[in-house]
Amino acid sequence: QVRLAESGGGSVQAGGSLRLSCAAYGYIPHNYCMAWFRQGPGKERERVARIDSDGTTTYVDSVKGRFTISKDIAKNTLYLQMNSLKPEDTAMYSCAGTYGNCAFKTTGSDFDHWGQGTQVTVSS
Repeated sequence: QVRLAESGGGSVQAGGSLRLSCAAYGYIPHNYCMAWFRQGPGKERERVARIDSDGTTTYVDSVKGRFTISKDIAKNTLYLQMNSLKPEDTAMYSCAGTYGNCAFKTTGSDFDHWGQGTQVTVSS
């Protein structure tokens, strides 16, 4: 069983940066995709970014050019570097994982494993 644990959230002013981390525990197969989701106040959960086992990444349009998803295989850790943060980025951020390629897995129900979430608050 895979267990995921996020860290790195917090409060920041608009224009600032944060880096989220997601440590994965347990057996992580090679063909395993990971992603970051977020859910802001009064909004639906959305997939912010994903990274497949081959390193392929995709981002939601609203964060392109500002956020970078990456992973350290040796440390079994997923990251989300968030720059030029905006108030609309305020949300609970969660990491998630699923087996296989997740290019077309964009909803929460498509993912098998979840972290507990970490809050990001951006003030204007």
